[in-house]
Amino acid sequence: MNYNNILFEVKNKIGFVTINRPDKLNALNDATLSELKECFTAVKNDERINVVIVTGAGEKAFVAGADISELNKLDESTGKKFSENGQAVFNLIENLGKPVIAAVNGFALGGGCELALSCHIRFANEKAKFGQPEVNLGIIPGYGGTQRLTRLINSGRAAELILTGDLIDANEALRIGLVNKIFSSEELMSKATEFAEKISSKGQIAVRKTLLAIVSCDELPESDGLNYEANLFAEGCGSEDFKEGTTAFLEKRKPNFKNS
Repeated sequence: MNYNNILFEVKNKIGFVTINRPDKLNALNDATLSELKECFTAVKNDERINVVIVTGAGEKAFVAGADISELNKLDESTGKKFSENGQAVFNLIENLGKPVIAAVNGFALGGGCELALSCHIRFANEKAKFGQPEVNLGIIPGYGGTQRLTRLINSGRAAELILTGDLIDANEALRIGLVNKIFSSEELMSKATEFAEKISSKGQIAVRKTLLAIVSCDELPESDGLNYEANLFAEGCGSEDFKEGTTAFLEKRKPNFKNS
């Protein structure tokens, strides 16, 4: 797959997606969103890939937001399409069925913060800054920020960030649960890769069913969620991986998962 605005490679069952517009602080224009959609659609069905890591090119930004030159041209009609297009891409990432890790290496603002929120796990370096500053442009987040940020850090904290447009640093993001871990700039990608390799070493049937159950929490009442979990658990009990995992535990050896 060849792209103009992103880089993509596969190593050891890990897909690496890099937003590659460093001169624009990796801002998400329409072309970049289209390439992300094409890339993640392919990744979803690519059995070579167990885990994905998303990051930004350069040392300043993960993604500094949407492309304001495109944003400035919107009206009510085109604005809805603009929002729905971004939401569709980020919904694809959230519902990929494979773990997606955001390695936030600088500014994650507006659409960049929303991209990170659509990932399942977020790591950051010590220089990372997070925010939803759309209010400063006279608009609200449109790529899922009002929904995902609220669910992740609670409505009061989400309201504080969105209504003020204030930015927070990596330490505050860690404190409020927006990121999972902080690493030095030099370690960020190696630590994210190490984490991805750990997940990739597990039985992928269990990994993917776990993601289905976790993502459903935002959509289902608890009773329905528990029923869904029980159904997924039952399906897992019928897999070869389950037989191998439990047998390996009893035999005190490392399991050899076949992902079936």
